[in-house]
Amino acid sequence: MDKAILFAVAASLCTATSSVCQRLGASSTSQGAKLDLLLVFRLARHPIWLTGIASMILGFVFQLAALHYGPLALVQPILALELLFVFGYMAILGSRAVKRRDWMAAAAMSAGLAVFLFAASPSGGRQHAPAYLWLPAGLITLGCILVGLALAFGLGRRPSASGSQRAAILGAVTGIAWGFVAAVIKEFSSHLGGGAAETFTNWSVYVLIGAGAASLLLASHALAAGPLAASQPGFTILDPLAASLLGLFLFGEHFQTDREDLVLEAVALALLVAGVSALSHSHLIQGEETSNPAHEPAMAAHGASGFPGARQQPASRSQPTDPSCQSTS
Repeated sequence: MDKAILFAVAASLCTATSSVCQRLGASSTSQGAKLDLLLVFRLARHPIWLTGIASMILGFVFQLAALHYGPLALVQPILALELLFVFGYMAILGSRAVKRRDWMAAAAMSAGLAVFLFAASPSGGRQHAPAYLWLPAGLITLGCILVGLALAFGLGRRPSASGSQRAAILGAVTGIAWGFVAAVIKEFSSHLGGGAAETFTNWSVYVLIGAGAASLLLASHALAAGPLAASQPGFTILDPLAASLLGLFLFGEHFQTDREDLVLEAVALALLVAGVSALSHSHLIQGEETSNPAHEPAMAAHGASGFPGARQQPASRSQPTDPSCQSTS
């Protein structure tokens, strides 16, 4: 049990580090208010972004180790610490102070998510999901993503959202996409015992590759669009919630429905909503939209470009502005 807790905390720290590193890399790459299918390839040129990808993979390994030593009901709530670790990075690396209200909002979201996952404790269900359920699950997930993309990048003559709004919307749809990927991983893992033949003749491995690549593209756009404080809540909150709902729909899992559990789940969701509402008015989100410190060329030269509240150095007047180093936050 102690090992499970230790590995779960390490997984949370690694995923938080991944978000910060990817944000630093993404914000130093020019990305307009439109979907860029080649964004990931351009980001791969930045060592800091690749460090974030490596940290994400390490976090996944730690999560698997935690689940090996402890139950999902213990590990999932601990993973909610990721949001607090991200705010810790922001407090250390940023010049904008993380105020007490911001910490309270982050704590409310982390606590609300952790308590809800602990109280709901999805359990039971079947090993394989029926094929006829995967089509509506995939279409619903795809529909949510397309609606989010339309809101973020504009549809027809509708203007695109601002940088912070775009980051929040894309963070939310990325969380939903990651939840779908988690469901596919569950289906894929159930075929591993049948050997290579069963594994690679089953559809799940190919959907996993495609959905994983699409999720990475969505996350990259979210991190390039605006402050990390806007996109991270969507990553952290909607991923496990979407995965839990898909577990109910696809695998027949069930939440705990005792009276005490239902009351605790309702209180947790209320706390979660309150935290999101408080953070939406934070200067960490609204401040970057107006001051946009990532547009300082010197920041890119110091490797801290685009981080919410990153330390700013006065740019030399003789130094030309390089558009490739500008953030669109």
